[in-house]
Amino acid sequence: MASSKERSPSTRSRELAATNALRAQADRLFRDATECVRQRERYARLVDVGAQDAEQAAALRVACLCDEVLLGSVKNYETAASGVSSRSQLEWVQRANALWHASREYQRRHQECDQRSRQLGANHSASHLGELALQYDLEASALLALRMALVSYQNCCPDAELKDRPQTFVA
Repeated sequence: MASSKERSPSTRSRELAATNALRAQADRLFRDATECVRQRERYARLVDVGAQDAEQAAALRVACLCDEVLLGSVKNYETAASGVSSRSQLEWVQRANALWHASREYQRRHQECDQRSRQLGANHSASHLGELALQYDLEASALLALRMALVSYQNCCPDAELKDRPQTFVA
């Protein structure tokens, strides 16, 4: 009699397909988060050097677009993860989950900063500015944690970055 731990070939095949789909989504999450961090850092450098307002505005639009793409990747990863056994102890799954968590935390902090900035009116107090500065510090901390999660995932899954693949151009 077969033990309860043995699985049928079709069950193993479904689990493998779900794991492969999760890996594809984890790699996408990695690439989207990498671009999001890169664009946020680019925008910060432009502000720091006092680039023209038009260039800063364009860079901010690109960074905001990257934030939206990252949010979509987070949701897609969540959907893919729901189809994989929670027993998976693969190293890349653990690092992908850490990346997912860091991405969600960054998104949450970023949205809180945007919301608080919009609420800040002309009649604001020094304490409101202090609270806003704290929120921006927390967002910067979340961005740093995201960068660290990216490095951790990249060390485990270096092929996710697509650097070693031939470059093609689409017109």
